[in-house]
Amino acid sequence: MSKRRYNPLEAEGKWQAEWQQADLFRALAPDEAKDAPKAYVLEMFPYPSGRIHVGHSRNYAMGDVIARFRRANGYNVLHPMGWDAFGLPAENAAIKQKIAPGKWTYQNIEVMKAQLQLLGLSIDWGRELATCSPEYYLQQQKIFLAFWREGLIYRRKTKVNWDPVELTVLANEQVVDGRGWRSGALVELRELEQWSARITAFADDLLQALEGLTRWPEKVRVMQANWIGKSRGARVWWPLAKVPDYLSAKADGQAGPNHATDPIEVYTTRPDTLFGASFLALAPDHPLTKTIAAHSPDVAAFCARCASLGTSEAEIEKAEKFGIDLGITVKHPFDDSWELPVWSANFVLSTYGSGAIFGSPAGDQRDLDFARKYDLPFKPVVLPPGADSQSYAVGNEAFTDEGTLYNSRFLDGLSTRDGIVRAIAELEARELGEATTQYRLRDWGISRQRYWGCPIPVVHCDDCGIVPVPVADLPVRLPEDVSFDQPGNPLEHHPTWKHVACPSCGKPARRETDTLDTFFDSSWYFARFCDPHAADPVKKAAAAYWLPVDQYVGGVEHAVLHLLYSRFFVRALHQCGLIDLPSGEPFAGLFTQGMVVHATYKSAKGEWLSPEEVDSSDGTAIEIATGLPVTVGGLEKMSKSQRNVVDLDDFVRQLGADVARWFVLSDSPPERDVEWTDTGAQNVARFMQRMWTAFDSLPDDAGDPLDVPTAAATAGHTAADKELRMAAHRAAAQLTGDIEGFRFNKGIAAIHEFVNVLRKAQGAPDRPSPAVELEALSILARIVAPLIPHLAEEGWHRIGGKDFAIRAPWPKPDPALLVSDTLTIPIQIDGKRRGEVQVAAGTPDAQVEALALTSPDVVRHIADRRVKKVVVISGRIINIVLEKAET
Repeated sequence: MSKRRYNPLEAEGKWQAEWQQADLFRALAPDEAKDAPKAYVLEMFPYPSGRIHVGHSRNYAMGDVIARFRRANGYNVLHPMGWDAFGLPAENAAIKQKIAPGKWTYQNIEVMKAQLQLLGLSIDWGRELATCSPEYYLQQQKIFLAFWREGLIYRRKTKVNWDPVELTVLANEQVVDGRGWRSGALVELRELEQWSARITAFADDLLQALEGLTRWPEKVRVMQANWIGKSRGARVWWPLAKVPDYLSAKADGQAGPNHATDPIEVYTTRPDTLFGASFLALAPDHPLTKTIAAHSPDVAAFCARCASLGTSEAEIEKAEKFGIDLGITVKHPFDDSWELPVWSANFVLSTYGSGAIFGSPAGDQRDLDFARKYDLPFKPVVLPPGADSQSYAVGNEAFTDEGTLYNSRFLDGLSTRDGIVRAIAELEARELGEATTQYRLRDWGISRQRYWGCPIPVVHCDDCGIVPVPVADLPVRLPEDVSFDQPGNPLEHHPTWKHVACPSCGKPARRETDTLDTFFDSSWYFARFCDPHAADPVKKAAAAYWLPVDQYVGGVEHAVLHLLYSRFFVRALHQCGLIDLPSGEPFAGLFTQGMVVHATYKSAKGEWLSPEEVDSSDGTAIEIATGLPVTVGGLEKMSKSQRNVVDLDDFVRQLGADVARWFVLSDSPPERDVEWTDTGAQNVARFMQRMWTAFDSLPDDAGDPLDVPTAAATAGHTAADKELRMAAHRAAAQLTGDIEGFRFNKGIAAIHEFVNVLRKAQGAPDRPSPAVELEALSILARIVAPLIPHLAEEGWHRIGGKDFAIRAPWPKPDPALLVSDTLTIPIQIDGKRRGEVQVAAGTPDAQVEALALTSPDVVRHIADRRVKKVVVISGRIINIVLEKAET
């Protein structure tokens, strides 16, 4: 016995070097793997923004556990890593730090790669890719051209957030309180010619296929279904009644809608409530609104105010609801004599339906608030269950559930569902409506007026129009000699880059200066990993073998856009003949992990402080540099902006990578947030030493840890031998299920219990036989290897293991050792747990009941009350119900 302390810094560096030298994590080609099943494990790849902190480690640790577990169970594992490397932060760095975006990005990649390697991740680095490399975006440009040829990419005019100072389109999340996040300028709503991807072509398939994604979180499937937003309803045409003269003055033969005679089209999912209509409301950019605005300064001012709010539905939903009367009326489709006013309202979106709604205030909260604000009359038309039609009135809340229709003429007495069918039939009979299906999903705008992105491989020619760049001339490379000294897209004002000859006619033309949305880059990288050096974007044979990804791990913040775009991409690639994946699903299994959170700290000056700058050892927080009190904030996701991060390098140098891995996996269920505390990390470090001591306490030359199960089974049948063997095999069985089920925290709790049993046995006078102890330690090394691989390797070799613990087969528990001779049965009194009894397996229920009633805990809680009944559920629980106490 060596009796030395475990040195994580020494062990982790040593084993990482040996794994690399042995090329342990290289995914095998299908012919090399032979009959081994495949497992493709992937974490959402990171943006190389700077440094990794321990908060980031949870995502990668979880994926690594699965990858190592699958490898130990005989799978051919693909576990790659890359970099989502294009994007605006690099341009911001170029402006602030006077450094080229490419140089800044690759410097960060170098730093972050070294940090990930510190964690001992089992990554096949031979497949590393970066989306900003010309090798990657060459293939992406091929995909763009293939999608364009197939009609899956096209040009259209679309409404965008325009920053008039930066001269660029802003994403919704870059608009803060109506202003550009960087310039602070009031954002304008503009209509620009943009490239779009026709994701709506797959709307039904994307929706229906969600049912088959049984290994996805239900909340993510619901979020995607809501985003696609399939709804069945009716298109309703409302004939115009009163219009101003200028709408009637349209010249004969003039193109466009005739606003004087054409009815207003409204899409609704609730045609059963048409008799509750109070008003129509049009989007501020509806064609009729814009026509009226051209003649009305008040309406024009209203439209300008709405345009300053941006295009984000979330922002519009949070904003104050306001509108303006457009001065026109329409006839009710069921009653020519009934006229309703037409308004424009800021909450009506031109991107949904026809950009017009009818307001039925009694059944919609937003309509109710609007009607009350502008004193518009309305009546209820849906009677809640049990309500009296003579006395029911709408209060401060609209009734949005199902009920019975009333105040609705020919619909009276029908249920809301039957009323929808009847109303649509009447609309169709009157030729004022028709049944229809709508989607909330809109085609994906993929143009960005930025430099640091994948160039769009087309050329604009005055004679030939838009011409694709020949594949032989790809990639269209980004120029490196760009300037950020003036606002807008550097590609647009580059002196030479955009000026080229037309590939078709040879005349002077210009390159497309928009670049692709970075979501485009991340929507197919998982397919490129199958063979990142292939001459085509996706090597079909490799993708057919590896895809779909068996386990994808990442944050729930990507539940909609990234995942939805990736699902679209696979379908589009298949349609273009670039991939053979008929299912169209890129990710068979998805897990969305919780965040690592940490307290936040502010100095007396109100500045954010990092945890290293604060001393809270005595229970009060003090800034180390000044000695002044610190304000401790709530638990927040680790972020650089609030400085509540723990640097990964610093932590690993102090306590080791295994401690970081164990902590982020152990303290809470993986789908929930975990609070990082220094005390918790120190406790993990102490447990690591306790586990190492268990390995180091084995007598020398105990045998081969892979040959001991038979020897252990025949070594003897002492109580100590049997207890330790049962503890070891149960731990192996539990870890198997808990890793499969993403219950890492429960599995780690089982390891704690097992190590406690093991250490107790090693210190007992009747110590188990060496063969039994070696078997237990052999199991321990192998089941902790996915979680804390460095200590596992060190322990494996300490007990005589050959090769690597990671290549040792996963232990197979003996079923006979999983069955206990005794049972611990909890006792409940009036629904509350009050104690437990231990009985031999198979003890009759009557005897179990008698033992329970004489248990000291039960006797104390019963006191002088009488037992009403006792229910014994064999082997599981004892319920005791007491008579009510006399008052």
